[in-house]
Amino acid sequence: MMENKVFLSFTFYSTILILKMYAVAIITGQVRLRKKAFANPEDALRNGGLQFFREDPDVERCRRAHRNDMENIFPFLFLGAIYSLLDPSPAVARIHFLIFCVGRIIHTIAYLLQLRAPTRSVAYSVAQLPCFSMALQILLATTPYW
Repeated sequence: MMENKVFLSFTFYSTILILKMYAVAIITGQVRLRKKAFANPEDALRNGGLQFFREDPDVERCRRAHRNDMENIFPFLFLGAIYSLLDPSPAVARIHFLIFCVGRIIHTIAYLLQLRAPTRSVAYSVAQLPCFSMALQILLATTPYW
């Protein structure tokens, strides 16, 4: 497996994306603390009282960014792993992984910093292109076996 350059590239970019997801989770927690908006009554009690057991728009924005990551990065992890087994060109595969990774990073920055539209949607759309490409290549490779 360590000889598969495509899989190593996939592993690198996937790890970057997982670390980015951890960063968004940490940011969400920090925003919760700063805004004193806790999802659980026991956390609110520990941090000032039940009046802080509430929702906050900034916390919800962070949560939506994190949920969007899960909805998009998890499928990428599956598609990229299977795609890596198809023996694609290492350079082409690296471009797929890089485009997805950069697109997702820009998407998160645009989401959290509330950048002007259409920054976030363009980043989302660009990141989807390599996923569709990988999915199509997987289907083409596996169609003879269905």
